[in-house]
Amino acid sequence: MAKVYNWQLGREMDYRFPNGKAKRQFAAVFNINRCIACQTCSMACKSTWTFSPGQELMWWNNVETKPYGGYPNHWDVNILALQEKANPGAQVWDAARRSGRAAPYGVFEGKTIFETADQVNNMVTGYIPPEADWKAPNIHEDTATAAPAAGVTLPEHGGWFFYLQRICNHCSYPACLAACPRNAIYKREEDGIVLIDQNRCRGYRKCVEACPYKKSMYRPSTRTSEKCIACYPRIEGSDPLTEGLPMETRCMAACVGKIRLQGLVRVDDRGEWIEDRQNPLYYLVHVAKVALPLYPQFGTQPNVYYIPPRWVPRPYLRQMFGPGVDDAIAAYTHPERETVAVLQLFRASQRIVFSYKIEPGPKTAEITVGGQKREIFNDTIIGYDSNGKEVVRVTVDEPTAERPGQLNSI
Repeated sequence: MAKVYNWQLGREMDYRFPNGKAKRQFAAVFNINRCIACQTCSMACKSTWTFSPGQELMWWNNVETKPYGGYPNHWDVNILALQEKANPGAQVWDAARRSGRAAPYGVFEGKTIFETADQVNNMVTGYIPPEADWKAPNIHEDTATAAPAAGVTLPEHGGWFFYLQRICNHCSYPACLAACPRNAIYKREEDGIVLIDQNRCRGYRKCVEACPYKKSMYRPSTRTSEKCIACYPRIEGSDPLTEGLPMETRCMAACVGKIRLQGLVRVDDRGEWIEDRQNPLYYLVHVAKVALPLYPQFGTQPNVYYIPPRWVPRPYLRQMFGPGVDDAIAAYTHPERETVAVLQLFRASQRIVFSYKIEPGPKTAEITVGGQKREIFNDTIIGYDSNGKEVVRVTVDEPTAERPGQLNSI
């Protein structure tokens, strides 16, 4: 096992391979607070990639209702239980040891899924879900923890649920890659996308067992494993719609609730994000710090980040997103002026936004949120593509248009 640095954990950890070089890393931010669980993203992915025989139970993109839902069922509860059994009482964070971008959430003092494995028979702690757990991708949809007695108020609800949007995290340290005995799984140098070589795969399902997020799936008709490919032809700019420019994935581009922003970030040889202040993803993760990784304690350094839901009990969210939850929710509830503008980029363009600029606008409102007064400005945010060309321009205040004359011709 090699020693690699995991900046989400704030420390070095054991991993099968040393750090690989990458020019850029596929990454995304999902705003849970906006999701309406319309499943448009799920169907966009399904109709594009998993509509063939043998893929009936494959959902590379899914939206599940927490805390009871899951696809496959209980995927997170099961791996958390295995980790606790292997490292009882020690799966804890020292949030006081925060240190800039190298340890933004503190230091995880427990063991990762790579460090609890025996490293002889298995490189990763995991399990293979039974077939029944794959058959209900929408199980317990809209099921709350309790029925509210007399309405609900922020910051936390007595009876609650929320929607968790999931795709492959295209991790910096993929568990599927570490576990594959055929070395059929690889991470692309140009964009960090994790793929399975179908010619090398023999369907041993070690990747299915190892992935803590269960986003590697076995296809019985071909006896191989498959997974989300991050719509890499679109990332490469081969779709004629964007004329050679990198393009967001199908699930991102189809999002009705405008909860998704996907892009590419620059990384160094240790997998840490290189400072890029005007990249919207870098801003949300490392500057505003409103977006957090999903179960960072697993150690895979996932590259899909979430703005946590404001109404959910904090202990549940801290287990899911780490110790940065309280600060992230506070920053989202009372956002900086720049944050409000950057949030307008979500689903504003199918072209990937690599950088942005904000043009200040007039003050349009003054509101009170949680006892704090806030001023709203109608700023304009401009997004630029990989060549520095403007691809989108949106304002904080959504423009309206009034039709002249008679509205109904009947």
